[in-house]
Amino acid sequence: MYVPEQFAEHRLPVLHQAMASVGLANLITTGPKGIIATPLPLMLDPEAGPYGTLIGHLARANPQWHKTDTVVQALAIFMGPDAYISPSYYATKRETGKVVPTWNYVTIHAYGTITFSDDTEELLQIVTRLTASHEAGRAAPWAVSDAPPAFTQSQLKGIVALRMPIERLQGKWKMSQNRNAQDQSGVIEGLHADGEQNVAAIVAERCHTP
Repeated sequence: MYVPEQFAEHRLPVLHQAMASVGLANLITTGPKGIIATPLPLMLDPEAGPYGTLIGHLARANPQWHKTDTVVQALAIFMGPDAYISPSYYATKRETGKVVPTWNYVTIHAYGTITFSDDTEELLQIVTRLTASHEAGRAAPWAVSDAPPAFTQSQLKGIVALRMPIERLQGKWKMSQNRNAQDQSGVIEGLHADGEQNVAAIVAERCHTP
């Protein structure tokens, strides 16, 4: 991924927190028939390896796992908050008119060697952890153990486990850091007016704008 240094995020805790908050990633691999991608809820185990390990599962019928080697290089893309940036936000538009539209966004790219497994115990552990993570905070959280054991076992036969120790992480927070202070203030004001409060807050934080 092309990452100008002004947009780069290298801090591992920040990258991990952003990945965990997104949850859903696009898992990309290559096989005999070319590139294939699947949107997946992936869980991050931050303590497993120097950059953490991604854990999840695929449908057994998904060709992404049985059309590739059992061990394959992969890329998981996590997309964070994003918003269109209108030239009308900029003070520079009113001064010179020399502005163009752009897009602000947060993205994290995780690279690693992925392995697939159909071990029943491993699958049960993964779906239990994923469920507990996403059900946390609900008034009446659902647990895998709430379902009849025979039903759960039948469902596990339809999926395969995946683990991807992360070998490289890239983080990009493109949030108007390349604009002057007046333009940055205009971006924040314009985003607020357009209802993009989350992105406006990130611009303010990244550009240190009050």
